[in-house]
Amino acid sequence: MRLNSLAFRLFATSTAWTLIVLPLAGLIIYSLYREDVQASFDAQLKKLATAIMFDSLSEAHDAPIAPTNRYEPLFEITHSGWYWQIKPLDDPKLPTLVSASLATAKLPSPIERKFPTDDTGTRWMNVPGPTGEPMRIVELVNHLGYADKQPRYSIIVAGPLDWLDELVSLFRNRLITALSLAGIGLIGVTLFQVRFGLLPLKRVEKGLSEIRSGEAEHLEGDLPAEIAPLQSELNALIKSNQDVVDRARTQVGNLAHALKTPLAVIINEARDNEGSLARKVSEQAEVMRDSITLYLDRARMAARVGAIGRVTNVKEVVEPLVRALERINNDRNILIVADVPANTRFQGERQDLEEMLGNLLDNACKWASSKVYLTAKVQSTPRKREASELLITVEDDGPGLNESQRKKLGKRGLRLDESKPGSGLGLSIVTDFVQMYRGSLELDASPKGGLKATLKLPVA
Repeated sequence: MRLNSLAFRLFATSTAWTLIVLPLAGLIIYSLYREDVQASFDAQLKKLATAIMFDSLSEAHDAPIAPTNRYEPLFEITHSGWYWQIKPLDDPKLPTLVSASLATAKLPSPIERKFPTDDTGTRWMNVPGPTGEPMRIVELVNHLGYADKQPRYSIIVAGPLDWLDELVSLFRNRLITALSLAGIGLIGVTLFQVRFGLLPLKRVEKGLSEIRSGEAEHLEGDLPAEIAPLQSELNALIKSNQDVVDRARTQVGNLAHALKTPLAVIINEARDNEGSLARKVSEQAEVMRDSITLYLDRARMAARVGAIGRVTNVKEVVEPLVRALERINNDRNILIVADVPANTRFQGERQDLEEMLGNLLDNACKWASSKVYLTAKVQSTPRKREASELLITVEDDGPGLNESQRKKLGKRGLRLDESKPGSGLGLSIVTDFVQMYRGSLELDASPKGGLKATLKLPVA
């Protein structure tokens, strides 16, 4: 998944949202749970304090009595963390009643420490216990049934906070585990959604690749409603491109016929007449004919190169060329050795490849002593737009050319050896085709002794 891809953007956005929302949700749930547990614990403490307060009422109204109902067995275990205490506030001479768990210790009074009351008149305080453990205290102030509402008594119940912290900590760990699993699951589902949701785009990419390679003429298949308009527009664009190419070919062909016939008449008429004027007319008419042929060929090339989905099997082009050239050069016993894999394909028109290879092979056969070598393969390329390219080499075992001669090759009409047949246009035509296909033609000395021509063309 590339950083600049649509899939990465969707995945990163969803993942970031998950990583933000889940921790916030976990924090809220944790806070609510802690508050709920704290409220439940406070309610339990207050319930115990109220029960102890009523159980300590004296029928004689002379002094409070120790509660007979133990409520919580831990009140009887020394330093258990659960304590109660009934302490007079207005008369220090009166006795203070404590639970057996306090032993000789005493609990601090929130009212004596000036702690405010809540809406129900209850005071709360967190303090260290007799053994230093954290505990929570609830205090009720009541006259315990005295008619004159004097003296007042402080009824205190204390409970340990460590078990509360352990309970909250256990919940926090479980919550983290659950949210982590949920987050991993959501990220996995998001990845699946992104992959599944973008599958139609993969189909479009594959379809365009098939059109480019000539395996299909238009995008096929049912696509989602969001992408269906793109499919229609691409198919319309492909058809428009093909229509433009077809019209260009037709117009070029019509123009060729319209010009060549009058020129042929002029040339023939000039040849039938003698004199310098007739020769001049014939020469210039032939120049015009060659120029028209050249530029019409270039126009045809440009139209073919611009077409979509033109693919040519290289081996199918090479084999008939080899047979034809071996027959033509049969008197010199020229052998053409071709090494072309069966699945090697050229991204372009068959007749263009025939023109390029035909000229290169013909030139090699003219200069070869006995053998011509042709190889074709697909190689990787450093260019970003194309991952690979078609590499075709044509070599001969002839006398070869020096560097200055190789630099002159490709110039239109130039022939290094007038004894060899030809017009000098072969390599120039190849160069024109190569430029049209945005490829390259390199001429070097061959290890076999002659010239080595290397073609780099688009591969299908």
